[in-house]
Amino acid sequence: MNMSRHSRWLLFIALLSAFCIWVATPPESKGVDVAACAAADEAARADLKCSENIEIDTDGDGVPEFALNITQSLGLDLVGGLRVLLQADIAADSFTAEDLGETANNVSRRVNALGLTEATVQVQGRDRILVELPGVRDPQQAIATIQQTALLEFVDFGGLGGQAYELVNSEIVTSEQVTMRGDATVPEGEEDPLAARRAHPVTGLPFRTVMTGAGLQAASAVLAPPQGTGSPEWMINFEIKEEFQSVFGGFTGERIGQPMAIVLDGEVLSAPVIQAQLSSGGVITGDFTEEEANTLALQLRSGALPIPLRIESTQEVGATLGQESVRLSVQAGVIGVIVVLAFMLIYYRLPGLAADLALVVFIFLNIAVFKLLPVTLTLPAITGFLISIGTAVDGNILIFARIKEELRAGLALEAALKAGFDRAWTSIRDSNLSTIIICGILFMFGQTPGASIVAGFAVTLAIGLILNLFTAVIVTRTFLYMLVGFFRSRIENNRALLGA
Repeated sequence: MNMSRHSRWLLFIALLSAFCIWVATPPESKGVDVAACAAADEAARADLKCSENIEIDTDGDGVPEFALNITQSLGLDLVGGLRVLLQADIAADSFTAEDLGETANNVSRRVNALGLTEATVQVQGRDRILVELPGVRDPQQAIATIQQTALLEFVDFGGLGGQAYELVNSEIVTSEQVTMRGDATVPEGEEDPLAARRAHPVTGLPFRTVMTGAGLQAASAVLAPPQGTGSPEWMINFEIKEEFQSVFGGFTGERIGQPMAIVLDGEVLSAPVIQAQLSSGGVITGDFTEEEANTLALQLRSGALPIPLRIESTQEVGATLGQESVRLSVQAGVIGVIVVLAFMLIYYRLPGLAADLALVVFIFLNIAVFKLLPVTLTLPAITGFLISIGTAVDGNILIFARIKEELRAGLALEAALKAGFDRAWTSIRDSNLSTIIICGILFMFGQTPGASIVAGFAVTLAIGLILNLFTAVIVTRTFLYMLVGFFRSRIENNRALLGA
């Protein structure tokens, strides 16, 4: 490879490194202070810029066409939070794996709508769902939100006109025991007819469900402008899926001026009056507060859970433990990296310096990838990252050992460098690929109940191994060739600078 090609690679590496350092480093104006964000409340997190975006304006109109979040996602063991294991509240043979997956997706939409962007929802086995909520401030509200079945119904509430549905030979079931009054008694040996909690046959007509929440395309809370001398009011805009528009439009067109109930799990949330025919969407009014409007919009968007869930276990993780974990992990990582850098420089000299520079690029490149994907950092994930640093050094050691062998065999400097990289490449490639395969197996194992902690380790280790294929060869080779070119006269007189 000629020097001009090495110069082009050096320019590319410099630009890539600058971008990675900008993403990974948390100065005042960009990046994220992980330790501070782990301890901050919601308001303070906003002030600390715990959510950071890269915004690009391509046409110069002041409106970014591209935005990329570079917030570092933290796991439960670092930031604290809540872990909830949910189990289906019906027999496992009464639903399919697709039903459980759809239920998990609905739960995921709910927790994400609460602003918990680092939350994870995983199907565990045949009938369980694991929910991890890092940084959750109100555990009880979060549990209620993810557990509620949320069967949403738009009900004909404006009278009994139109089509009716009679219940034949049915009875009303009371909510509690009906007691006999006065001197009434039951003859000895006969069953109390009231003990079954049943009363008279049904003679009325039930209200009709026009559409369920499955017919909604979208819903959002908005603040309507004041009308006249009134004050602004919160309301909910909703859109209806195309396949439900004819049914809903026909119903609302016939019921103008009559109320329509919005019922969630049997409880009336709102009973707005139909003011016009609604086909593609509409507005729900009801004197809502901002919190009530946002909650109702969330429930409308999330829809019903196909499978009712019950809580099998909950575990709260304190933020104090998370801060201590961050401190100790960073401390261990810094000490380890310093020791490795010193060893490489002392033992391998000039090639060791090239390896040290490549290792710094490798570290910042990993951190940038973790933020851009994003990868949720947990203690096992950090462990995987630190191990990947060791594998990066292993690759350089293989290369330098080959170079030393070629120099001792009498090859010229340029030929020894080329042979060292060429012959070490296959060993580095094969060892990294075999470990990446193991990471894939670990990741699959991490999807099983009780083993999710393994997945983060596998992901960060695999990312490090993939990036090592670039840094251990391309980056190290570029730095080493540039250093050899700069110190060529000294190297010719003293091969010990190459560790030979």
